[in-house]
Amino acid sequence: MKKLTTALLAAGLLLSASACSSPQLSTAETCDRVRTVVSSPTGNMGKTGMIKLANQIRPIEAVASDDLKPALRAILDYADESVKEHPDSAKLNELSTAYQNAGSTYSQFCSQ
Repeated sequence: MKKLTTALLAAGLLLSASACSSPQLSTAETCDRVRTVVSSPTGNMGKTGMIKLANQIRPIEAVASDDLKPALRAILDYADESVKEHPDSAKLNELSTAYQNAGSTYSQFCSQ
């Protein structure tokens, strides 16, 4: 577990450092990048699938448009809590609502 935490922390630091030099994406560009992530198979949506999803969304969230940044943050918060060894069920339930709303927001801005 410590190795996983260390790897995720290192990846997060690397992504945040690279995001500092990246321009903010437009809503259409953010939609395209998220669409690419969600269309690629991540295996089952168990813990491994949620970790992969979150790790693919993190760099996008860092440069996402203002319209989609809160939705991507909600997805990441839900994914992070759900993959914990002992997730807080009350917090997960609360984050589940935001996660579902994030899906609606994504559909609102990214439907073709």
